[in-house]
Amino acid sequence: MAWSFTPDGLMALNFPSFHPQNSPQFLSSQTKLRPFSFRFSLPKNQKPRALREWREYEDAVKEKDLARALRFLKSVETNPIEPFNDSSSSDLGLVQSERDWEVLDACLNADDMKLVGSAYSFLKNRGFLPNFGKCRNIVLEGSRDVTPTVLKTSTGLEVSKLSPKKWGLSGGSSAALAAFLGGVSLLLSRGIDIRPNLAAILGLAIIDAVFLGGSCLAQISSYWPPYRRRILVHEAGHLLTAYLMGCPIRGVILDPIVAMQMGIQGQAGTQFWDEKLEKELAEGRLSGTTFDRYCMVLFAGIAAEALVYGEAEGGENDENLFRSICVLLRPPLTIGQMSNQARWSVLQSYNLLKWHKHAHRAAVKALESGGSLSVVIRRIEEAMSSSR
Repeated sequence: MAWSFTPDGLMALNFPSFHPQNSPQFLSSQTKLRPFSFRFSLPKNQKPRALREWREYEDAVKEKDLARALRFLKSVETNPIEPFNDSSSSDLGLVQSERDWEVLDACLNADDMKLVGSAYSFLKNRGFLPNFGKCRNIVLEGSRDVTPTVLKTSTGLEVSKLSPKKWGLSGGSSAALAAFLGGVSLLLSRGIDIRPNLAAILGLAIIDAVFLGGSCLAQISSYWPPYRRRILVHEAGHLLTAYLMGCPIRGVILDPIVAMQMGIQGQAGTQFWDEKLEKELAEGRLSGTTFDRYCMVLFAGIAAEALVYGEAEGGENDENLFRSICVLLRPPLTIGQMSNQARWSVLQSYNLLKWHKHAHRAAVKALESGGSLSVVIRRIEEAMSSSR
């Protein structure tokens, strides 16, 4: 795999065959949106058929069959049924817009990311996603040279506060580590020898870290409310930034075990797709604008934590992915250039989330309550509509 700079300032890449549709990226007024509804008028002999078809749509959503669910919605749009006021249609009830939103819940198992993009395009054309891609072309004016001083002036935070922490060095994990060591010391002082058990625990932890990526420890840690909420804040930052930048989201994985099974590095992950990025990579090039957008989504989790908590703890895997991309460039970015690009991306994402903090809070709350992807996206749209 080789990168090079082309005469027009683009970065070129030569690599083996690439299949974009199979390559998602893993990377957080009182007026409200008023859902509209339809009432269908059908001959009596067609009503059971209509009910059956809608049930088939619901089954497709439950089974995460995006192609079948989207095909049904498009067929309804192509063959609309005239509204009516016949009270004999009570068996059909009101077919509300929530059913259209639910197609997003079928995206999680989709292998074809272009199909996921089609679902978002369909809903946007129907008027459900007015803010999808709203900030696609928004980039702050000013110098691209973002020094630690500039970053502190803009955010009020030291650059160290915007860097992921190793376990045991952050506030929460250091307190847990101190409590653990204190408990061990207390037991030993009372003559209770737990060293054999402690050795077994440490051995299991090493196996978990080496072979399972720490997913077991992460699963246990996720039950601690403050830690889990920080994960939600982080992933909501990825999700909202990707949404505003026009990148379809396939799903948000919050269970560490499921994340490991799906090949996601880290304890959780947000899966999104950038069509322009995939297209350019397939052509062997990468424009600066596309790379910037990708970096903004990548660093949005760190920015979200810094915005809410005043410092970031998670995001180590985000930084590792960023470095792995930078070293593929030909010539590769220097350490100084990589650091500047990271600071620039964090600053962009930080301000974007700050401008849309109500939407970010709505996304966190929806994730915290166990809402599906369609619910989270809908809460984002409602929050952005009410804040106008």
